[in-house]
Amino acid sequence: MSEMIEVARSSVQTWECDQMGHMNVQFYVEKAGAGLAALSLALGLGPRASRGEGARLFVRDHHVRFLREQRPGAPFFIRAGVLETRDFGLRVYEEMVNTVSGEPAASFIAEVEWLDEETREVKPLPAKAKAAAKNLVVELPLHGSPRGLEIYEPRPAPKLKEADAMGMVRTWQGEIETPQCDGQGFLTIRHFMGIVSDGIPNLLAQTSGADRSRTPTVGGAALEYRFVYRRHPRVGDVLTLRSGLKQVGPKTYTWCHWLFDLETGEAIATAEAVAIALDLTTRKAIPIPEEMRANLESLVIEGLGV
Repeated sequence: MSEMIEVARSSVQTWECDQMGHMNVQFYVEKAGAGLAALSLALGLGPRASRGEGARLFVRDHHVRFLREQRPGAPFFIRAGVLETRDFGLRVYEEMVNTVSGEPAASFIAEVEWLDEETREVKPLPAKAKAAAKNLVVELPLHGSPRGLEIYEPRPAPKLKEADAMGMVRTWQGEIETPQCDGQGFLTIRHFMGIVSDGIPNLLAQTSGADRSRTPTVGGAALEYRFVYRRHPRVGDVLTLRSGLKQVGPKTYTWCHWLFDLETGEAIATAEAVAIALDLTTRKAIPIPEEMRANLESLVIEGLGV
């Protein structure tokens, strides 16, 4: 086994933080994307090689654990390695580490594929990348392993009409704009997560009656996410998000989010998220209050999954 290599270094900006006072989930994913670009360079698939091939590595399936809050100004770095090499891609591991404490703040397991930049069709992984990956193989640390989410084969892609028939809540809808897209006009990975994040206040308002515009004393925090990226929407596409509660546990609850192309009704992405209640004064998790639990349990929809 090799040691992980550093692939990114930065700090948390105020504008990257949400109403809970910590870095928003979409920016964790964005930082991991920057790390993947540097890891690609170590694999011999850097910008020049990518332009020559007309392809680059894209994430198909993401597992993310949020281990510690990252507040404004916190410095961090990201290190990474390869877990497994395949014919058309890799399974990679990244973790965000607080520069001061040396403690992991988040972990990312990504199934990545070598895709044509324009068509987004899968291509065989270059031999030079497979060879380089042998020197980057690492062992998955315990803190990076799935904990609250079961990792299973993704369900067949749902249709929008199926989500509506199941009673899932409309939580976001809008047109994809140029600043949300990459150089080829496709939605960046950050904004898949950003759409879900932007829809959470609507979800809470429709399922608990909470007014998120008020200053709350209790908020929520995601512990773990799994995202399956099924299609690559482009600038101008109109997307719509449906959300529903999958299950309620002793201390946590699991939401499912299905993102669709509104024009075709086809699934763009499916996701699951494990969440906790968070005391915004102590910044600690609290038990789910009984009244809240009763409400949540009444919202569970059978058949949801990533």
